Amino acid sequence: MFNNFEDIQKLGKDNMDVMMESFGAMTKGMQAIASEFADFQKKSFEEGSSAMEKLVSAKSLDKAFETHSEYVKTAYEGFVGEVTKLGEMYTEAAKDAYKPYEGAMAKVSK
Repeated sequence: MFNNFEDIQKLGKDNMDVMMESFGAMTKGMQAIASEFADFQKKSFEEGSSAMEKLVSAKSLDKAFETHSEYVKTAYEGFVGEVTKLGEMYTEAAKDAYKPYEGAMAKVSK
């Protein structure tokens, strides 16, 4: 399988290159996810603050319940949408991290 020391060194270098490429792809994906999550948190806080202002300034109990219901519905829909988006981002990050190994495995199977 290995004819000499150079073949072993090349294999080690190739494996390290694949691992570093995979690690880079995963790091890039995690940075995008963290940024997306931070943006969602900021937006969620702003929407919550706005809803609280509306709730405090409500003139009647009916208006307060209406404001609260709208906020809960909007917050829930936003959360579900964000979780879906983050799930897709995690899936994409995993696929990107695996791609370098696909090429390496193709070479091994030949």
